Amino acid sequence: MNRTATISRKTSETAIELMLDLDGTGQTEIGTGIGFFDHMLTAFGRHGMLDLDVRAEGDLHIDAHHTIEDVGIVLGQAIREALGDKRGITRFGFAVVPMDEALCEAVIDLSGRGFLVFDVAFERPMLGDMDTQLVGEFFQALAANGQFALHVTRRAGHNAHHVAEAAFKAVARALRMAVEPDARAAGVVPSTKGVL
Repeated sequence: MNRTATISRKTSETAIELMLDLDGTGQTEIGTGIGFFDHMLTAFGRHGMLDLDVRAEGDLHIDAHHTIEDVGIVLGQAIREALGDKRGITRFGFAVVPMDEALCEAVIDLSGRGFLVFDVAFERPMLGDMDTQLVGEFFQALAANGQFALHVTRRAGHNAHHVAEAAFKAVARALRMAVEPDARAAGVVPSTKGVL
């Protein structure tokens, strides 16, 4: 089964080209013009075992908001497209990931309904050239366009870099679990409704 997607999106604010392979080996090529965000997407691909190629050009002379949100939109769309009708997937995924003093939890339900609960606070406003508020904006766009429920919670931590990285890695690991084929449910949509 080929679980890949290639999506292009161009607006007056951003131009994004993205390729995704859900069954990859964690190989990434990331270029958004936002150094810290590139670092997070690289970690997301590696720990989610996703092959991910992202090229984004945005109105960074304003700020990073449009670029980060729009990459979330396109990545969510790619996940949804690559999953197809979701037959035989595990559907649910969870992970608790530490990074030194930081600890973040992520739980995913590939339910067909986009919803984010984001309980992650940051003790400083910027991570390099990225506003910490945009971490939540990215995950909001990802969950809404991927059409899945996502809960992300900071359990511990005060170093903003560590908290953000633990959050991205936890979401990646939870997604990796959720998209995995379930050998006991091969060919079956994991829902009593028969559709997700």
